[in-house]
Parts: sequence; C-alpha cells; structure tokens
Amino acid sequence: MKEFFPGVSKIEYEGPGSKNPLSFKHYNPTEVVMGKTMADHFRFSVAYWHTLKNQCADPFGPGTMRRPWDEGSDPMEIAENTMRAAFEFFTKLGAGFYCFHDLDIAPEADTLEETNRRLDRITDLALALQNDTGVKLLWGTSNLFSNRRFMSGAGTNPSPAVFAYAAAQVKRALDATQKLAGEGYVFWGGREGYETLLNTDMGRELDHLARLLHMAVDYKKKIGFDCQFYIEPKPKEPTKHQYDFDASSCHAFLQKYDLMDHLKLNLEANHGTLAMHTFHHELEYAGANGILGSVDANRGDLMLGWDTDQFPVDLYDTTLAMYTILKYGGFTTGGLNFDAHVRRQSIDPEDLFHAHIGGMDAFARGLKAASRMIEDQVLETIIKDRYAGWDSELGRSIEDGTASLECMEQYTLENGEPEIKSGRQEYIENILNEYI
Repeated sequence: MKEFFPGVSKIEYEGPGSKNPLSFKHYNPTEVVMGKTMADHFRFSVAYWHTLKNQCADPFGPGTMRRPWDEGSDPMEIAENTMRAAFEFFTKLGAGFYCFHDLDIAPEADTLEETNRRLDRITDLALALQNDTGVKLLWGTSNLFSNRRFMSGAGTNPSPAVFAYAAAQVKRALDATQKLAGEGYVFWGGREGYETLLNTDMGRELDHLARLLHMAVDYKKKIGFDCQFYIEPKPKEPTKHQYDFDASSCHAFLQKYDLMDHLKLNLEANHGTLAMHTFHHELEYAGANGILGSVDANRGDLMLGWDTDQFPVDLYDTTLAMYTILKYGGFTTGGLNFDAHVRRQSIDPEDLFHAHIGGMDAFARGLKAASRMIEDQVLETIIKDRYAGWDSELGRSIEDGTASLECMEQYTLENGEPEIKSGRQEYIENILNEYI
C-alpha cells in the first residue's frame, strides 16, 4: 500500500531537551496531570478539511498545495487515497480522533442519490481504517455552505426546497456519523445569516433554523444515535450578519427555541477574535452557562478581518483555555480539534506534522501551567477576596432576593460612601506570567 508520508515515522515524546523537530517536547500522552493523562485531557482531533483537503487558497489567488493523495482524475479514487493518507497521518501523529464534513470525505455528485452512494462507499473504508487503527470520530458535520444552492443559507434559506435539500443532507451526514460511531455532531451555520434586511424576514429565518435543529433532534432519537449535538458560533464571514454570532447569541437562541437540553457549543478561538471577544471569554461564557461542549483549537490574526485559522502556539491562549476547561470539569464531550491549516507558503506534507506538533506541545504547556494555577488556587483566592462582600449579610440579602430598594437606601444612609478597592490587574497579570 502506498505510503503518503514516507519520510515521517511515529511522532514520539522526547522531552524539552530534544532537538528532533519531529518529536513532542511537552506533550506526553501518558503523563498524568490532575488525575488524567494528557491524552484524556485533550482528546486531540485532526480536522479533515484543513489537513487533507485545504489547498490554501486566499482572496487573491488559488491554492498552492500539491498533495500526493490528490493525484488522478477519478474523484472517488482521490477520495479513497485521501482517506488512507488521513489515517496514516492520524496514526503517525498519535491523534486519537478526527472530524469531517460529509463533502470533505466524499465529493458531491450531480444528484443527491449519487452523493449518498459515494458517502456510503467512503464511510465503509473509513470504518475499516478506524477498526484497524483505533482512531475514533470525534464529530461529523455537513457542508451546507459551499454549493451555489446555499448562497442564501440552508436552514434559513427563503426557499423551502433548499431547506428540504439541506435537511436531507443533514440526515445522511447523521447516518454516516452514527455508522462511524461518532461521539458528536456539529451544526456549523456557514451562511445562516443575511446580507440586507431589505429582503429578509429575520424572525421567520430564525424559526426555520430552529425547526431544522428540532428535526435533527427527532431523527437522532428515532435512529437511537447517542451522540452530543453542538452549535458553533461563527461571526462576520461569509455573511455580514450571522445569526450564530458568538456564544451569548447562540445561548439566547437555544433558550428561545427550547433546545438547551439538546445542544452545547463547539467554540473556535478564531471565531472569538472575529466577534471582538477573546477565546478565554467565549470559553468562560459557555462554561458559566453549562453549554461548554467542544473546542476548535486555532488562532486568528488581529490585523486581518477574516478566518485565518492559524495553529495555536500562543501560550497565553492555551494556558487560559485549559484553565477554564479544567475549572469547568474538563471535556465530558468533545475535545480539542485542530481547525487550523498550514500557511500558504508551507507546501511540504511534512509541514502538516510540524504544525500539529507545535499546537499539541503548546496545549501541553498550557495544561501544566493551568493545573499549577488551579492547585495553588491563585486566581480563585484573588476573585474570592474581591467578591467577599457578597458573603456578608448585605450581599446575601441581595442575592437571595430578600432585599428591597428601601433596604438599600437605609443601608446607604447608615453606612455612607462605600469603600472601593483596586482591581490589581497588573499584579494579577504578573502572577499569570510567572506560571507561564
């Protein structure tokens, strides 16, 4: 059988002193941190679309990649070669999971019927490779944004026929995900939004999107598929006004449409950037509201206004991400999926390994720093002290609802001007630096 990465052997942990670029310096999958192995903490996943299919096109030019698995004229032969290359990559990297869109693994045909046949054929191969290697499917999803038919959205499209096509595609993607024992399924609303309100019925479109999600929930129950559903916040692009803009807007949507029991959030760092939030903010919001499910691990570029999907090597981001994930109990579903691609000039297949090794090592360092912070209770102590007043009689009366405006007036008349305290932000940032 053809080897697609002949110059690369299994990536091993060699420690911080290693000079081997194709080794882990910090990610040791069997090392135990806070009672769990690193592998169990992270549940690292490779994004099929970026790692195997992305050609690194940008708004100013076509892709620069020439991959050995893309050679040939038969689209299904290329798809099968790509799947074999994918599992060679997963196993050599040591990633336990992968994620895909339906059309990443099986190319779309002229009819839905033929597209479904192609998906059946390629998932037969994927299932065999999963059984051979032990690699698992973290989650599947459906591409409801690339085809011309979805130019005005999928679940939010003004045409019920397009809605029906999208729903049919979701059904088959759910079937494929169940077949491959996927642990989750993501709804990624790539074009669920609008360009102008002059031709948009916003309320109706939101109702329709919720209807699609409820159909999927009903179908999951019907086929007995025990997986976690996620919705992924996605701001700005490609639609100017995305309905799934950030964690808080998705939370409001789930509450309004009675979907809280069925979906959690799949959060992407770069999407936080585009929503003018930090990755840390999005994780904290989801964790505080009980909807933190899975993570697309990448980073954006603050000087560019699109989804650059760079690999995560910022130790502040990885430390604060792991701090929040640990604080809220770690992954009970999902994991860290590298929704990232190499740069346009990184054209060698080996660069895919360097990129993932860097991201995995960065998260390993972040985990170690975050675990020390939690064990020392450094931030918890600072925050507890800052909010100590809420544990007083006054604070408790406000929080339990027994206080009134009259009570507040009387307290202030008796106690006068309140004492204010420094937030000590610079001091706390210095502490964070010491742990990193």
